[in-house]
Amino acid sequence: MKSLIPNICTSANLFFGMCSILSTYHGDYFYASVFILIALIADGLDGRIARALNAVSEMGKEMDSLCDLGSFGIAPAFLAYSFCMYHFDKLGWAAAIIFALCGMWRLARFNVSTDIVHGYFMGLAIPAGGCIVASTTMLFLAFDIQPENYGLVYPVTIMVIAYLMVSHVHYPNFKGDGGEKIFLFPKVFAGLMFAAIVYFARDAIVQAIITAVFSTYAVFGIINSLFALMNRKEY
Repeated sequence: MKSLIPNICTSANLFFGMCSILSTYHGDYFYASVFILIALIADGLDGRIARALNAVSEMGKEMDSLCDLGSFGIAPAFLAYSFCMYHFDKLGWAAAIIFALCGMWRLARFNVSTDIVHGYFMGLAIPAGGCIVASTTMLFLAFDIQPENYGLVYPVTIMVIAYLMVSHVHYPNFKGDGGEKIFLFPKVFAGLMFAAIVYFARDAIVQAIITAVFSTYAVFGIINSLFALMNRKEY
């Protein structure tokens, strides 16, 4: 019975994911983005509540992955396509489908590697990938930016995010349980990148901060992994 509460939070994740999909269908891209971010909150609560109540279960883990695919894989892919990528015809189709597929692969790999990977995430976590799409959409809307006017930048970026999810780039999990060493330069670079995004988009400060959080996290993992690789080669 005590597993009911975390399972409700897990279900809320997909509930808001579906709200995002339906909002996208009706052309309300702002609320479609907001619902993805709210789904992230529900996703963060279910595991914590389950551990606090000692109610972790295999069913809950399976539900979590299925809900994550809907809220942070399918919903952002549909949002990105409907918001901008339909302008690119088949390339837009490909970018949206690749994003959803990579999200699925990321979740499957995570589920089978939990006993092997400790102290970090291998590849960009799918909630972070989905929230990059959601937060940048909100920022574009705030400044009336039409990404299709910048050539292939948007669909290529979506595919890069998709690749990061299935890559072997190491991302900190912020659980304090070790993992890869965090180097100074990546931290400084991420801090400067965060400050730059917030400064240049300060007229929409909330959207700017949310976008900066997820974007700098994605870039930080790449740079820190490169430093870790170079550091290993020196020895």
